Amino acid sequence: MHTTRIPYGDHPSQWIDLSTPESATAPLPVVIFIHGGYWRQLHGADQGEPLIKDLVANGVAAVNVEYRRVGKSPVSGGGGWPATFLDIAAAIDSLAGRDELDLGRVVAVGHSAGGQLAVWAAARPGLPAGAPGADPLVRLSGYVSLGGVLDLITGARDRLDNGAIQSFLGGEPNKQPEAYELGSPINRLPIGVPGVCLHGTKDDRVPYEQTQTFVAAATRAGDECRSFTLTGAGHFEYLDVTSSVWAATRSVTLSLLG
Repeated sequence: MHTTRIPYGDHPSQWIDLSTPESATAPLPVVIFIHGGYWRQLHGADQGEPLIKDLVANGVAAVNVEYRRVGKSPVSGGGGWPATFLDIAAAIDSLAGRDELDLGRVVAVGHSAGGQLAVWAAARPGLPAGAPGADPLVRLSGYVSLGGVLDLITGARDRLDNGAIQSFLGGEPNKQPEAYELGSPINRLPIGVPGVCLHGTKDDRVPYEQTQTFVAAATRAGDECRSFTLTGAGHFEYLDVTSSVWAATRSVTLSLLG
């Protein structure tokens, strides 16, 4: 595996790692992994490193995204609305013009809070002019949400992870209506590209209902969006490359690439 670190800004957390197989025929389809952690600085892109290796072993280019998160650390903090959204947009757009990549086949996979960011990234073409992340240089052809936070207004009402959404978007929905409207995946429907949402029935970090509600709304909006219920699975099995949960994730991701 060959890995290149590509900065997309001057902040220490504004970078991606682009990994490709040692020998493969270009252009390669691309999987972009966006880590979770409720957007806080405690968790970073190291969560995705084993997954990246596994994806590359299956013959695709894989991108591990780091971004500014909520907190005061000069290394990992400084995120929130709109900084984190701008980071995800810039990270994906930094792939533009790379001849070794098939930019017509790019799927974003996001875990937990990263699921919100992945689905939002897929919805960027539908953002109004001037909105953070509008007018993408690289458009996603699909997305995969892994226990994702997909309805930010409901999540704020439920005070998920002690108000993590309020910290991320700068307040309650009635105080930050634009941030919730532009940033919540369920409010960006229809997305316009195929999606797959996986969620465990024993997830104690993000309610299973977040995925159920989103997929139902996406289907009503005319999107091709499939749901996979992972009976007995919790929140973190996706990050274990030896688990059946990751095997299911890999399978649906590769299927979206065609």
